[in-house]
Amino acid sequence: MTTEAPQGGVTRLVTCPQCGGDSIYGSQNRYRPFCSERCKQMDLGAWASEDFRMPAEAPPDDAQYGDPRQQH
Repeated sequence: MTTEAPQGGVTRLVTCPQCGGDSIYGSQNRYRPFCSERCKQMDLGAWASEDFRMPAEAPPDDAQYGDPRQQH
């Protein structure tokens, strides 16, 4: 969604990735793409506590070096 900004530019409204509310995606929102400092800090905390991780299979504990599936 786009709206007319007071300076004559176009402002986009996006969904805040943290809370799902509306967020202004423009230079006047210093927390973009988040709607507020609170949402930005909550997201940063999730990254710091490793809540956002890619699932991966760990090599077996008895493997000495690297991934045994890659060794011939």
